[in-house]
Amino acid sequence: MSSDRERLRTAEVIATVCLVTDLGMGFPLEHGCQATLMAGRLCDVLGVDAETTNQVYYGSMLMYTGCTSDAALGPAILSGDKTETLVPHLFGSYTERFAAFIRTMPPPDAGPMERIAAGFSRFPRLIANSREQQTALCEVAEMLSGRLGLPSDIYELFRFLTERWDGKSILKRADGDRVPLAVRIFVFSRDMAFQRLIGGETHAVQVARDRAGHAFDPDIADVFVSNADAVFDVTAGIESTWSAILEAEPKPWGMLEGEEIDTALAAIGDFADLIAPTLAAHSSGLSDLVARAAETVGMEQTEIRDLTRAARVHDVGRVAIGPDVWEKTTPLSRDEFEQVRLHPYHAERIMSQSPFFRPLASIARDHHERLDGSGYHRGVEAGVLSPQARLIAAADTFQAMTEPRPHRPARGPEEAARELARLADDGLLDHVMVKAVIAAAGQPVPDMDPPTGLTEREAEVVGLLARGLQTKQIATALGISPKTADTHIQHAYRKMGVSTRASATLFAMEHGLVPSGELPISG
Repeated sequence: MSSDRERLRTAEVIATVCLVTDLGMGFPLEHGCQATLMAGRLCDVLGVDAETTNQVYYGSMLMYTGCTSDAALGPAILSGDKTETLVPHLFGSYTERFAAFIRTMPPPDAGPMERIAAGFSRFPRLIANSREQQTALCEVAEMLSGRLGLPSDIYELFRFLTERWDGKSILKRADGDRVPLAVRIFVFSRDMAFQRLIGGETHAVQVARDRAGHAFDPDIADVFVSNADAVFDVTAGIESTWSAILEAEPKPWGMLEGEEIDTALAAIGDFADLIAPTLAAHSSGLSDLVARAAETVGMEQTEIRDLTRAARVHDVGRVAIGPDVWEKTTPLSRDEFEQVRLHPYHAERIMSQSPFFRPLASIARDHHERLDGSGYHRGVEAGVLSPQARLIAAADTFQAMTEPRPHRPARGPEEAARELARLADDGLLDHVMVKAVIAAAGQPVPDMDPPTGLTEREAEVVGLLARGLQTKQIATALGISPKTADTHIQHAYRKMGVSTRASATLFAMEHGLVPSGELPISG
């Protein structure tokens, strides 16, 4: 779908991914970008070479790209807010890490005896799965970083993501200065940024002293302790972290061109879908479906390109909600459903930072909206939903129905097509877009009742009327006489309870009758 002349800065994509990982880790938005600025200042103080500085810049922003890789394991073993109970101690001593895991395993609301029992029952599973979990963190970060367009000298760094200076790591791939310098710098910097977040600058400096020679390179820690004010001050007085992180990218800037852009977007979608096993390939499947459906309704190539790209990244907001919610087999609580309702908001919030992603955000945010205003997160009605938004909502509904979920099995495509048609008849989804989705899915389009008793022909006439066609043009488009077209218009007006073109247009928008793409007339 991409133009060969289309170019996009790699940093704009990487920084967007960094914002997504902030959500996935429970960090404040832009925390990762601020930590990367700190890592860059530490590179200056250390006097490292340009290649290492470049590796630190990208590695720091992508350090938590594997944060959704253990989604299937996490809820079965770990509980509560791991950002508060576990993350602060990941680079501590063995005793500190052991205590943190013990505190994290029992359910947050468990009593003393239940906590002890949960700890004993879960700890063996934690030990058995730790190696697989840490391997997954490294492999997923490496694989996704490569698909985001980064060269091998950067994405291969993530093999060493969980290594420690003292060699007391689970994977034991390297220790001491055999751990790449860039990894030693950005892992240290990310931890210092987090320690400052939870305890202040004095606390962070003390943690650096305590972990020097253990998890972290003692020379890096010593330089940091001596220059902590300069490292921390790099984030002071910044009006826009987004602008600052793009300006901080080492030159020459990395660029994505043509299909590389779509490959990177597909990687972002796959990252989001890792949050729950039953969501695997949801975004890629939706992207393929909307591309076929968009051609059916006659959308222009630029519209199809933006729509398929929006579909690839539409669910990045899911990572803000814990996998225990997505994997729940029983009905969601009110609080859990409120979290789910906000995932399109989180996606819009992240993508609105970037000029490239902003147009995609305006489509992706509406994939759970409904024509009658009963959808989420905006709860808007048909009149403000674009054709692309209506199509992605219909396609996402169909795609989700044909995939298994923890609380239900997957529906067959025939059953999903019937249910999609029913939702259109009930006034929730756009009739035109529903027909296109069903056809794109290779299913027979079922009979669908136009709203308020309109016949199929009257519905077509009203849709063309809403697009500004005059009676003779409608007649030409449908291959009927002007007199017959006028008769359809008058009958439709009476059934809709309107008397003007403007009112008929509003009705058509509210009920999904407005056709997309070029109209079948000439002149």
